[in-house]
Amino acid sequence: MQRVLRWFFIAGVLALSLPFLAGISPEVNAQSSGSIVGEVKYNGTPPAPKVIKVNKDNQACGNEKTSEELVVGANKGIQWAVVSVVGAKGPAPKPAQKPTLDQKGCHFQPHVLLAPVGVGIDILNSDGILHNIHTFSKANPSFNKAQPKFKKVITEKFDKPEVVKIRCDAHSWMSGWVVVQEHPFYAVSDANGSFKIDNVPPGKHKLELWHETLGKVAKDVEVKAGAPTKVTFELTKK
Repeated sequence: MQRVLRWFFIAGVLALSLPFLAGISPEVNAQSSGSIVGEVKYNGTPPAPKVIKVNKDNQACGNEKTSEELVVGANKGIQWAVVSVVGAKGPAPKPAQKPTLDQKGCHFQPHVLLAPVGVGIDILNSDGILHNIHTFSKANPSFNKAQPKFKKVITEKFDKPEVVKIRCDAHSWMSGWVVVQEHPFYAVSDANGSFKIDNVPPGKHKLELWHETLGKVAKDVEVKAGAPTKVTFELTKK
């Protein structure tokens, strides 16, 4: 009997240990986790997009630009809102390709770039004119670098989580954001205002939404294993 009990004990320990021995975290295992699926909506009548007159390099930049600081679709979905799980634990994702911020048509593409801590970001100059990359940050060192037309790529990285503002000193209307996180549980809303965060550990979580002009909003959610948790944020100008 003692041998049988000892065998069951050893088998149980091995069963619990195998995921860790294989390098698999039970918190992010697809079968034991859930997802957060949501929408970001504008409540009320959205303001008309700002139109910006271009005053230099018109051949590459055109004559006017539409500001991306508040982009609201036909369904009132808000683009470029970042939703993250507050206090989440887990390794920052290692993307198959470097996150890329392009300067094309004299605006940053994408307007909001998501990047893991410590991963190099390629900053491209597809316009063939002089740009100047200038970041504004507190947790990470800021940088201010000219990028002439012959310098197609500059690679930078951020080692601490932060929302980093980025501008081009050569073209005053050019602005964007790099959102740096140390865990994988965050997403940016698309043109329809939709977002999805996968492999979220089950349990109660606080979601925080950030938008550059509409501010921050928090919601409490409960995630269940193997199921999507649906969330809707409604925002308006204060």
